[in-house]
Amino acid sequence: MRFIARHDRKGRYRFAPLQGPTARRLLAEHGLAGGPMDTMVLVEDGRVHVRSDAALRIGRGLRWPWSWLAALGFLVPRPLRDAAYRWVARNRHRLAGDACGVPTPEMRARMLE
Repeated sequence: MRFIARHDRKGRYRFAPLQGPTARRLLAEHGLAGGPMDTMVLVEDGRVHVRSDAALRIGRGLRWPWSWLAALGFLVPRPLRDAAYRWVARNRHRLAGDACGVPTPEMRARMLE
């Protein structure tokens, strides 16, 4: 979330905790009630994208080099992308350091709840 917020200069993306009412409502509207609670979910243009598809679609909306890398990522078969996504998700704190903590005012402004 912090990575996306830091690289999304246009403020295009908003965030909602998957356990919160906004995300639960959106997931239910798209037939995913009780759905994925351990992954990234992107609702864009009325469509839901999860795991690596969500990450790559978000990457396309960021500035270079992320948009370029995301475009290349779609060349990799989804099962391989999702396996890599799950590995990064499991190891994100070790890979990126302690990315948790109190949200900044800018981050709180982008939260839907």
